[in-house]
Amino acid sequence: MSFVWPWQYSFPPFFTLQPNGETRQKQLAAWCALALAYSQEHRLPAMTVREAQDIPLFANHRLQRKLPLESIQVVLEELRKNGNLEWLDKNKTSFLIMWKRPEEWGKLIYQWVSKNGLTNSVFTLYELVSGDDTENEEFHGLDEATLLRALQALQQEHKAEIITLDDGRGVKFF
Repeated sequence: MSFVWPWQYSFPPFFTLQPNGETRQKQLAAWCALALAYSQEHRLPAMTVREAQDIPLFANHRLQRKLPLESIQVVLEELRKNGNLEWLDKNKTSFLIMWKRPEEWGKLIYQWVSKNGLTNSVFTLYELVSGDDTENEEFHGLDEATLLRALQALQQEHKAEIITLDDGRGVKFF
């Protein structure tokens, strides 16, 4: 299945942030929805802003249009305000887009744990996202950075504890 681009992506003015406040808010909402859908479909890893400007999300090669770097930063900051992006450095040059917030991932993981009677069990991080038991789960294949944020959210709710194992990190569910 290939990614389905929204109609705005084929509309050249979409690649220029509009000056009118109301129009700009609608445009930013469309960019955020597109960024989340694209990130989910392609399971984008953490990346730099410079790398982002060359991926199809922000560069429509058929139209020969790119969202300018400054506008990409505005879109990314909007995603951050919505809780779907985390800057990975102080200079805001690298980021992680989270198409689901860590709390949502944590809820999905904990539902799987509960449904399978696995509370009071210990898992390695690898088992959770790459193991055979989670193959049909939405969180299967999740990157480690997002997984850790999800487990930290569960830890704050006292549903899990991140632990250090001999061969890496793991988690115990309560």
